[in-house]
Amino acid sequence: MSVFSSRFEKGKLLKEVSTLGIGGPARFFVEVHTAQELQEVLLHCHTTRLPFFILGKGSNSLFDDRGFDGLVIANKIAFCDLSFPLIRVGAGYSFSLLGTQTARAGWSGLEFASGIPGSVGGAIYMNAGANGKEVCSVIKEVTYITAQGEVVCFKNEEISFSYRFSSFQQKTGAIASALFELTPSQIARQKQLEIIDYRTKTQPYSDKSAGCIFRNPPEGSAGTLIEKSGLKGQKRGGAEVSCVHANFIVNRGGATAQDVLALASFVSHVVKEKTGVELTREVRCIPFQPGDDVSS
Repeated sequence: MSVFSSRFEKGKLLKEVSTLGIGGPARFFVEVHTAQELQEVLLHCHTTRLPFFILGKGSNSLFDDRGFDGLVIANKIAFCDLSFPLIRVGAGYSFSLLGTQTARAGWSGLEFASGIPGSVGGAIYMNAGANGKEVCSVIKEVTYITAQGEVVCFKNEEISFSYRFSSFQQKTGAIASALFELTPSQIARQKQLEIIDYRTKTQPYSDKSAGCIFRNPPEGSAGTLIEKSGLKGQKRGGAEVSCVHANFIVNRGGATAQDVLALASFVSHVVKEKTGVELTREVRCIPFQPGDDVSS
């Protein structure tokens, strides 16, 4: 039995750590603040065969109404070494704050991160992007801890990246930290301010959401397709298609995971019927038990 396991909290309501405000209790919940703690917890899960889920800032995730029948590991590895042009950052650090800090210091590459409500680890895992930029373009290397507790360093060229995908999605461990390489820019701060200003005007920042529900298809913007299909304001229970940005489903109060899934399914059906475009869900749906099927 791991000494660290004595710190596991039982029955933590996942709606408290989700930007959507949805999710039942986790069997166990723990915060890790160093790579060593993360390594110890992952090794404990491996030896005891305890299912786990790595949680960043709780965005881009939809937890089951029943919760999670395993251990939710909240990655709080949040150090930040801004030794420009190379910066090393913990996976639990705020991606949005990193974008603001680097741009303010006159370094370009992460301006688009400003306003994205996730962690650095989550951004790498999903290859987050906006305004024509993606996180993969500035990554030098990623420090990763396998499910067996082994520390591995992956160079950029050893990682597969594509639209909203990284090869970390096919692995079973956790990102601990990353090294980024930025370039000096006199207009980085101006670009970052323009991005955050645009986002605050066009996205439902004051509402509970998980970020964009669907990936943008090759045919264009998912939000535009949803809006043109007349779906803004559509509701299922406490879940609603945002009237500010149609690619956001917001929790108007008391929404359940089933409400969100039902509304997302309805939206994709109508968009397919009206435009012929098949939308793919971007938000990760976390089943109660790993391996369970989550309806689309």
